[in-house]
Amino acid sequence: MANYIIIGGDNKEYGPVSETDLRQWILEGRLNAESRVKAEGAAEFSSLALVPELAAFLRPQGYSETVATLATPADFLDRDYELDIGGCFLRAWQLFKANIGLLLGVFLLFFLFRIAYGAALGLIQIPFNNALLQGRAAIAVGYRFIATAALSPVMGPLAGGLMLVFLKTIRGQPTAVKEVFAGFQMAYRQLFLGHLVVSSINFLCWLPFLFVFQTKTGPLQEQMKHLQGDPAGIQSLLPQFVPAITASLPVFLVCLVPATFFTVSLQFTLPLIIDRQMDFGVALKTSWRMVAKHWWHVCGLSLLAGLVSFLGLFACCVGILFTVAIAQTAMLYAYETIFGAHKN
Repeated sequence: MANYIIIGGDNKEYGPVSETDLRQWILEGRLNAESRVKAEGAAEFSSLALVPELAAFLRPQGYSETVATLATPADFLDRDYELDIGGCFLRAWQLFKANIGLLLGVFLLFFLFRIAYGAALGLIQIPFNNALLQGRAAIAVGYRFIATAALSPVMGPLAGGLMLVFLKTIRGQPTAVKEVFAGFQMAYRQLFLGHLVVSSINFLCWLPFLFVFQTKTGPLQEQMKHLQGDPAGIQSLLPQFVPAITASLPVFLVCLVPATFFTVSLQFTLPLIIDRQMDFGVALKTSWRMVAKHWWHVCGLSLLAGLVSFLGLFACCVGILFTVAIAQTAMLYAYETIFGAHKN
């Protein structure tokens, strides 16, 4: 392990100190994210938060042993921050390696619960499939909105619990896989409403595309349903989907702009609810206003997180469990930078 030189509270240099000793001092609260440190032989000091092998053990100042602490927007809106995109992923990777069993187990449980709940909703939808295919595009799109909203009563609290476990792990606080369900007890109503509002805003952004896509492809889907058992007939219809999809593409690109903007701006709503015990409306506004200070940086991190998550599909789809968990950890390190107890 490397040795380090640190600058103490009296602005004097101390060391060299082993990495093991530094980790112990971090856990004891003797060092924090702003402490200045450099590897022995290095030219310049940097904040401890930017040293990946040490940052994973940080416990931000001011946090109690229970994660959730009451906060108001005034606690954050007067501060600024610098978002280190690469640092967020480096720290996420270090934390994931050190806690792979816990973080992977929590995400796997979340993923399986999400699939099971989605499948249950799909079974309820089966009796309505014929009416949806034969009905107008407005009816089909309206039903999609209802199906999307139906996810919120379960997925809002479940996502909040997932973030709670990840945040506790980041802060070095005790946690367990079962805490993925903590959102159902701690802030159920607010997490449900927060998820519902954010998903509804996202749905409205995509509404023009969904309407055009359903108008163009709905009749073809209905014809394919009647041609079940006739492979040749279905094969003859497939080329007709190409112009239908092509006609929808410009609308897709237009809708992508507001969808991206609102997704990035509101993405910290749920962690603010579960972590800071904010009402969903206050959490929405706080996420919006803080992200707006450095929107492009947060957007860049979000796009990179999406790319990392997508790469998991190339490992027989199983790899997505790892990549999405790492991407989620990186986003919560960004949350710590923006909304942490210490001011940046």
